Amino acid sequence: MNRWIAAAGVLSTATLLLHVIGGGADVHAPILQGNLSTLLKAYASILWHAITVVLVINSAALLVAAVQTGPRRIIVWLVACQYLGFAGLFIFYGIGRLGTLFLMPQWIIFLAISGFALLGLRAGSSSVDAKTDPMPMKLR
Repeated sequence: MNRWIAAAGVLSTATLLLHVIGGGADVHAPILQGNLSTLLKAYASILWHAITVVLVINSAALLVAAVQTGPRRIIVWLVACQYLGFAGLFIFYGIGRLGTLFLMPQWIIFLAISGFALLGLRAGSSSVDAKTDPMPMKLR
């Protein structure tokens, strides 16, 4: 098992739980109670739950990648790139609209998850099964 990628999977799962438990009450519910049209409330719910689905899939993918070497590289890169994109959005809107990064600190966890996952790919032989990886260690 690759411990860096497993740590990324655990952090991603924790993020999922924070999103569902804390974010639902702090973000989603107030949006639904606000003075928005029914259509906008429906869009907000779809987007909220779509992020929940993404977090579930990415968490599972990282946990699988921690123990399965075959698809590890592509899984880690896809999830890390997506989470880096999320971090970038939180940074962009935090600075651009709020003037601070700390009202929406989610960028920190998305950077951490991506960093741990990518460290797992660089961790050496523990992240690659020498029997199934066609690239010799010297070429990495």
